[in-house]
Amino acid sequence: MDHKQIFKKLWEEYSSINPSANTIHHLLGEKGESIVNDHVAFRTYDIPGINIESMAPVFVNAGYEAKGEYFFEQKRLKAVHYEHKSDKLAPKVFISELITSDFSTLVQDTAKEVADATLKAIAKGEELIFALKPWDISYKKYIKLLGESEYAAWMYVWGFRANHFTIFINYLEKIDSIESLNTFLKEKGYKLNTSGGEIKGTREQLLKQSSTLADMVAVEFTEGSYNIPCCYYEFAERFEKSPGELYNGFIASSADKIFESTDAR
Repeated sequence: MDHKQIFKKLWEEYSSINPSANTIHHLLGEKGESIVNDHVAFRTYDIPGINIESMAPVFVNAGYEAKGEYFFEQKRLKAVHYEHKSDKLAPKVFISELITSDFSTLVQDTAKEVADATLKAIAKGEELIFALKPWDISYKKYIKLLGESEYAAWMYVWGFRANHFTIFINYLEKIDSIESLNTFLKEKGYKLNTSGGEIKGTREQLLKQSSTLADMVAVEFTEGSYNIPCCYYEFAERFEKSPGELYNGFIASSADKIFESTDAR
């Protein structure tokens, strides 16, 4: 499977549970815009078999290479971003993992249960990034996990799928800045993540980011149906680090706040 096929399949799954994604595409299409994806992000636990090292090969085999490493002290996360070696318009890939040893036995045991169920499910050859959620979920456990780590709770409920796609603002034709895009979306009724400010990052840092709040959707737990946050849509505007060359990395302090787009509310 080449990288274009990979992202097509990921988008279909992501947009099927994230109503805002298709609506935003439609609204921008009405303005005559074509969408280029800046990056696609994934979450996981640091358990062998499902960690970053285990998720990366599908992208490496499709022409990607590791470019940057990140650490999030407060949320206890590690992350790596990957870029395609030759296709400059291919989305970057951002994979993060929770450092489970820094949390309770509940988080650690949950991560191991997720790993066991997933590895059994993909034994026939399905790629890890498409595994979704081959385990049952309890609302009581979700709430307990939420008390320790929103990231751990989100991963438990949603599993292996794209956590978010990102519109590459530099390639929009009618909208020329992140400020303009944010204003457009707010006028259409979208609520944006304001943690750390509506816009994360600065021109001086070479990257500005913003995002919607994750859609609230009904999820079936063993105890019944509950509305919880799912995925969100991010927006990135990049600036030149040298003439003709955009900065392609990420700012850890900005990404830390973007993670909060899925916070329970």
